[in-house]
Amino acid sequence: MNHTLERAPDEKVNWATSIPFILIHVLAFGWIFTGVTVEAAILCFVNYYVRVFFITAGYHRYFSHKAFKASRPVAFLLAVGGASAAQKGPLWWAAHHRDHHRYSDTDKDIHSPLKGFWWSHVGWILCDKYNETKLENVKDLAKYPELRLVQRFDIVPAFALAIASLVIAGLPGLFFGFFFSTVLTWHGTFLVNSVTHVFGRRRYVTLDTSRNSLLITLVTSGEGWHNNHHYYPASCRQGFFWWELDPTYYVLKVLSWFGMVRDLKAPPARVLRAERIKEGHFDLGMFQAHWKKATAALHAAGRHAEHYAGAKRRAVEEFLESAKQTTETITRISQVNNGAGTATAGE
Repeated sequence: MNHTLERAPDEKVNWATSIPFILIHVLAFGWIFTGVTVEAAILCFVNYYVRVFFITAGYHRYFSHKAFKASRPVAFLLAVGGASAAQKGPLWWAAHHRDHHRYSDTDKDIHSPLKGFWWSHVGWILCDKYNETKLENVKDLAKYPELRLVQRFDIVPAFALAIASLVIAGLPGLFFGFFFSTVLTWHGTFLVNSVTHVFGRRRYVTLDTSRNSLLITLVTSGEGWHNNHHYYPASCRQGFFWWELDPTYYVLKVLSWFGMVRDLKAPPARVLRAERIKEGHFDLGMFQAHWKKATAALHAAGRHAEHYAGAKRRAVEEFLESAKQTTETITRISQVNNGAGTATAGE
């Protein structure tokens, strides 16, 4: 077992309701039979990175963290664009992500790697427990009817994009341009939940196991600086320094020049200098993770020892019971033999 937190009984994958998710993975390889045209390849690239932008800039940095400001029409566009990635609606996404930050790497974290890599990557999504939208977490968003509309019909933008891909590039456009890019977008997003809490480097002290990863940054247009993000979630720029690539932020910065977004938040200089692990600050997040792992190992050893002691006790009890039965059997046989001997002597 490579995780330290046990999943609750209601945290089980529902394979029946997960059929559409699995089916889209199958359809993603339909291009094997249709072939891949230049138009389909370009469409796949565009569909991937455009939707990644809407997830990172819209669903994550705007709806989940309010890291910048936008007008209602722009917010609506971000919501529709994010929904085209088929990752449910903006209210559902933001509500659960806010819980992730509130309970990161605890038993209440919806996708903590401490419950297993598979669980943090995709298992939690296939679980019925998290299907509902926790509107109490997103009251600031739920007050807008246009966002509730996107939430209610969240599948429509993805369906429309699928049809558009088919019209633009035919069947290769549908299978490679849409389905394949959709699966890539899913797992690119999921990697932030799974990989960046397991692999990478930590610059700042946080209460979780978040890490920075250049590889995940390249896949997600800037979301790989996860330790930076957990250290200062309100920042629109997750690559805190010039050498930390953050394409999503660059696009938002350009949009701010045209007034489409504004007030892009960034961490103050004093925050950037504080709580650095390499400067001797105690890494409480990793300490807690190792403590949980050691505690879980001790509990497991205790359960194993208890199981072993119980098995040993049952074995001894079974042996004594067997010995008792054997003794009683021998006694009865002896009594029978003695009775037969006495009868013979009387004759």
